[in-house]
Amino acid sequence: MRGMETGMGPMAEYVQRRWREGQAPDGDLIVFGDGQLSVMRFWGAERWSRADEILRATEWTVHHWLDVDVVMASWGHAGYRAYGGESAAHGSIGWVALTRDDGQRTLEWLAVCSESNPFAEVALDDARLTAVSTSHDAWTFPRDAPQKVEISRGAERGR
Repeated sequence: MRGMETGMGPMAEYVQRRWREGQAPDGDLIVFGDGQLSVMRFWGAERWSRADEILRATEWTVHHWLDVDVVMASWGHAGYRAYGGESAAHGSIGWVALTRDDGQRTLEWLAVCSESNPFAEVALDDARLTAVSTSHDAWTFPRDAPQKVEISRGAERGR
């Protein structure tokens, strides 16, 4: 992702500004720091879960934004920082973000899920960001392709 000082496009500037204001688009989605947005479908049952990217947009409009300023977990690694939290809009909404660990908290990507429950634990390494929700489900996001998230239900992880 290009920095703001190097001519970031209007969608990227818009996303970065809203992120710094503690806001994210409402819905099941991943918004990228370069301005792209992936609409996601998160499927779940008692014993399994999966995620599918429905569409990717480079230009988009959102009419409702959520506050994503309640941070429940943070983890830094090699110049980047993972965050996990909840939206005050509803107790079932969780969010996970990967940012640069710079003074601006420059957003790489932000995932929002309307029914995940808040994310109370995060861990970050060179390949992935792992977030655990308050319902004990583990979401493993490849750092460079978060739309390929894998979800392990709490019951699966306990086996």
